[in-house]
Amino acid sequence: MWVTDAIEPDNAASYRVFNRDGSEVEQCGNGVRCVARMLAGRATDSLVLESPAGLVEARVLDNGDVSVSMGRPEFEPSRIPFLADAQSNAYSLDLNGQELAVQVVSMGNPHCVLTVDDVDAADVQSLGPLLEHHDRFPNGANVGFMRIVDPGNIELRVHERGVGETLACGTGACAAVVCGQQSGLLEDEVKVRLPGGQVVVSWRRGTVWLTGNAELISEGSLDI
Repeated sequence: MWVTDAIEPDNAASYRVFNRDGSEVEQCGNGVRCVARMLAGRATDSLVLESPAGLVEARVLDNGDVSVSMGRPEFEPSRIPFLADAQSNAYSLDLNGQELAVQVVSMGNPHCVLTVDDVDAADVQSLGPLLEHHDRFPNGANVGFMRIVDPGNIELRVHERGVGETLACGTGACAAVVCGQQSGLLEDEVKVRLPGGQVVVSWRRGTVWLTGNAELISEGSLDI
């Protein structure tokens, strides 16, 4: 992730995010929480950051958690982008002769969400890459495997586009929650348990908010 000085007087900074394979992504929920936490000590506890997907408001809470606005989810297929004749709450994807029921949404980047009975048994390693590169996702997709525990809690594993499975994905958490809410299965505020920890996603049919901790691990410099 690159963080640069403010390019507008009212913005604290701008940032760009690159995957392990060198590809640049439009948005990174956990990454922007880390940026906000890093900048909070030398700026205000309420920041506006500029990302390729647009402006992000960030707030450092009294308990040290960071809450960031992830914008409005986009379900219109052409804006995700996803190839479909019409918008629907769920779609059937053909995967080597197997029909999979999925939901799709953009959180500034494209997401495909599957509801599963057991996240530990989900075939993330095989299905993740196949769905990421499915021909109905022109720009690829992040793929989330979600188990709904109850209306206020889900478990989630995410295969990230250009990376593979990761310990946590902020936009993936947001995508899973809004898809579950669209199906009437989840509440307005949901705790999301990922392999790397827990975040909270709030959506009341406006801006999606992502909240979780961000801790400084180390500091250093890079001579390029």
